[in-house]
This record gives sequence, C-alpha cells and structure tokens, in this order.
Amino acid sequence: MLRVDIAEKTIGPKLLLKDCRLWVGDAEKVGFLGRNGAGKTTLLNIITGKDTDFNGTVTAGNSTLMATSQEHHEIAGTTLEYIAGKLPDFARLETILKTYPDHMGDDLKKIQTYTNALELFSERGYYDIENSLERLFDAYQLNKNLLTRPFASLSGGQKRLSELIAIQLANPQIILLDEPTNHMDYVAKEAFLEWLSTTKSSVLVISHDRDVLKNVDRIVELKDRTIISYPGNYDNYLAQNAVSTTNALSEFDTNQKRIANLKEQIAFAKARAAKGGPRWVTMYQRYERELNAILEDHQKPSFWIDRESAKLLNPKVTENYNKFKAKNIRLHDTRDTQAGNSLLIVDNLSLGYDGVPLFAGVSFRLGNGERLHIVGRNGAGKTTLTKAIIEAWHGRRPRTLMGKGLIDCDRSLNISVYEQELDGELLDMPLHQAIGAIYESKGLHASSEQILRDMGNYLFNPATDQEILVRDLSGGQKARLQLIRLLIGSPNLLILDEPTNHLDLPSIEELENALHDYAGAIIYITHDSYFAKHMGGAQLAL
Repeated sequence: MLRVDIAEKTIGPKLLLKDCRLWVGDAEKVGFLGRNGAGKTTLLNIITGKDTDFNGTVTAGNSTLMATSQEHHEIAGTTLEYIAGKLPDFARLETILKTYPDHMGDDLKKIQTYTNALELFSERGYYDIENSLERLFDAYQLNKNLLTRPFASLSGGQKRLSELIAIQLANPQIILLDEPTNHMDYVAKEAFLEWLSTTKSSVLVISHDRDVLKNVDRIVELKDRTIISYPGNYDNYLAQNAVSTTNALSEFDTNQKRIANLKEQIAFAKARAAKGGPRWVTMYQRYERELNAILEDHQKPSFWIDRESAKLLNPKVTENYNKFKAKNIRLHDTRDTQAGNSLLIVDNLSLGYDGVPLFAGVSFRLGNGERLHIVGRNGAGKTTLTKAIIEAWHGRRPRTLMGKGLIDCDRSLNISVYEQELDGELLDMPLHQAIGAIYESKGLHASSEQILRDMGNYLFNPATDQEILVRDLSGGQKARLQLIRLLIGSPNLLILDEPTNHLDLPSIEELENALHDYAGAIIYITHDSYFAKHMGGAQLAL
C-alpha cells in the first residue's frame, strides 16, 4: 500500500536519513519507534508531502492517505464542520443533494449525478454522520457539546481526538498516526485498540505506548538514520532487538580493538621507517589503508536493550553494553530523599463543582516509599484530587471541597508535580533561562555550570539548545524539561500526571528505574499498563 525509499535527507548540515526504506502492507498495522529527535516526524512529513526536500521516492499508488496533524492553526467553523470537511467527498456530495433538486428538472445527466450522490452518501454512512460522531465522542470521552463549538476553542488534546475520529469515519486506505493515545483514558484507549485491531486500513502509528505496540503486526525503528524492521509486536521486537544489539556490540567492539591495534602498528612502523628501510614505509602505508577502510564505515550505533533482556546478558556482553550503550537521561539523584513515616492523610473526602460531587468518601494514607495509582475515566476527578492535595499543602482550603472531608499534610511534606503542560511564563524563555527560573521558583540558585550540566544529563545539547525558546521545543524535549522541574529541590512526594507521554522507550525505562529507587512517596495517574505494573502500589479508583 505504501512504499518509501529515501536515499538521503538533510536538514542544514545535518544528515538525518540515509538509505531509508519503509513499507506498509495491505491492512497491516505497523508501529513506528525511534529516539526523540531521530527524525520520525520528518519522515511522516515526507510521506504526507509536507516536506519535498529529499532524495528519494514515496509511492502510495491511488490509495487515499490521511494523517493526524501536530498543529491546528487558523481553522474556522465548528468541530462538526471540521470533521465533515475531512470526510472524502462529503462537501461535494452534500452540495449535490441540497442543490440539484431545485434545478435538475428532466436533465438526465443531472438526475444520474444526483442518484449516484444519493447512493454514495448512503454507502459511506453520511446520513448517520451526527449519530456516528456522538457514538465516537462518547467512546473517546469527549463531550458531544464540543461538536457545535468552534473547533479553534478546543484544547490540544480535544483537537487531536477529534481528528482521530474524523480519520476513523473517513476510513482511508492508509492512515498515519502520531502518538494517538497521549490524551486518552483507559476506556478511550480500549476503544482505540479495538478499532486498530479491526480496521481494514493500513496503519503506520508513531507510538511509544507499549499497550499500542503490543497490538501491531510489525514494528519499524528509525535508528542511526535508517529503518530496521522487526516482524511481530512489542514483545517480539524486544527479543529481536536484544539479539541484533548484542551482535552489533560484538562487531563494534571487535572493530574498536582492530582500530587500536592498527594505530599501534602504524606508529611502530613509522618509527622504524624514520630510521631507514623502505619495507617499513610500505608496511605502515598498508596499515593506514586498512585503517581508513575500517574508519570509513565505522560509526557507533545506538545501543539499547530493554531492562528485562539486559538481565539475561552474559557478563562480557553486559560489560560491553554498559560501555557503549546509547546515552539516556540521567536523572537527579533521588535516593537520599528524606520523608516522614506519614506524609499525607486523606479521610472521607468529597470534591466537586457547583454543589455537584465528582466523588465522595475517599480515604487513604500515604507514607515513606509508598505508591498510589489513581485510576478513573476522564472527568472522574483524578486531577481535581491532586490539585486539592496541593492546595491543602499550601495551607489553603481546597475550592472544590464539599462537606467535612480531611486532607492532612505532614509538616515535612514537600510536593513536586509532573503536569501535562508547562507553566505559561516559561514558554517564551530560552531553555537555559527556564531551567534557572525553575530553580528560583523552588527557592534555589543554580550556577551556569549546573544549568548546562542539567541540560546534558537530560539529553539537551548545551552548545546548541540553550537559546531555544521553550515553546519551540519538541514534545519529547518539553517532557524532559518537566522531569528537571519535577526532581529539583529534593521533594518527598511526587505527583505524576501521565509522565510517559512524549518520552521514548529508553527514557521511559530510565524514569521507571529512577522512580523505583525513589525514597519518597508517589501519587501517579497513568493509562500505561506497563508503567503501572512497574510502579505498583495501592490503587484508588474514582
């Protein structure tokens, strides 16, 4: 259905893609992986025709292709009009059905056009479009009232879900999705996974959501400027990646040793040649040719093996892996965090708005090292609960409090929050200034050296990234900035709201490993079943 063959793609002086081949078969579901910044979005832009500055070809035949958009600027009309505008031929067919009865008369050609439009409009289910939209809005936990609101007034998450709904209704032959589950609760995610497993469309989905990757037919990974294909789902990918990475480690280590040996031989032969003897000149020239041939193709690959597979490596391979593996985020040390035995007590709590409770009678106690997983559908009150806890910590009566419920915060409590959106005042700051402002907001001072060190530890380039405005960072980069914000100041209670959104797989594992060793308490909201299984703890259902 879709075939992409890119000989080379550069952005300025940077080579981003080389000898990159990607295909998606008929009705095949393909997961698309890659480290943040590897070029996944660039490749999608090439496929959709937004980026034509590359050497290569993209072939989709006569297939209809639709893709989700990252941006939705200057879009007029209601949400219903926006979605209808995405449906193939909807506007044209609707115009025919509305206008032709007034002027077609006995014109056989117009009558045939009108009849064909009637059949096609019915065949595509457009007569029932509003009911179909209401069903899908309910499945994805969107209020049906949004259909009549201006599309521009919707939140970013609501816009992306509306666009996904439009694609499902349009039912094109090829679908490209970019992190579709980031704004879904567990019910909406189940609805999405059900659709993914049953749709007859070919789907290429960029996702680091392991629940999604477990439900695809094949995984492709953009790594070291090219595409690697792995048959099967996420579990199959992990096994195959462990084998291929182990082999690549062995080959790279062998070449490293050969390079070092050749350099020694060249130095020895040159020293002898300086004292005379043509055979030494011939010898070091031969060694130099061999060295240059190796160096021409010798580049360090990106080595990453998942946590469980890495445990099964033999000691020698483990040693090489730790020496050469891809750089991951290096989180602030959390192991020495001090916390009291009882940090937070919530008793018989009821929260709501305008006299209407979201939930009632919630009670729990949270102490040192304990984890609490809050679950519930969108709108159930998960975020309302965490905001009430923060208000109580600041010594204020929660505005949503109903009745005599209690939120008791220990005097030693120090909360830090991972939220979906960055503070607005940070958006127009350069990255280095934003990091400094985060320190200041917590009553701390950071030197320029500390800020640059933080940037490097969280996979920013201190030389090139420090002047980038925060609003211009990618989703993954903003997520890493949120992690810096989360762990500065030695908090003893972390509140995490969907922390795995926008992080790539190695960074998710790095976060999970750091939180495993975290000495304080954690309240977390997530619909990532893998993350929840790793974090563990008690579960609070709202």
